[in-house]
Amino acid sequence: MGERTEYEAGDKAPNPGVYTEVGEARSFHTEIQDPKRITMEKGDTFPETTNKNRKWKKAEKARVH
Repeated sequence: MGERTEYEAGDKAPNPGVYTEVGEARSFHTEIQDPKRITMEKGDTFPETTNKNRKWKKAEKARVH
């Protein structure tokens, strides 16, 4: 089983990097306008997202439209 790719508020960052908000549907119809982007270090705690249905995902793995 591989490493998780989506994280919720309160989870710990597994690796350093830039993380961005992603929506629950991840289709171009529900693309997030101006998603939050944060820089995290390994072990940092993820903050709350703008919307309870969103999650954090590492920027280079997040789908860009």
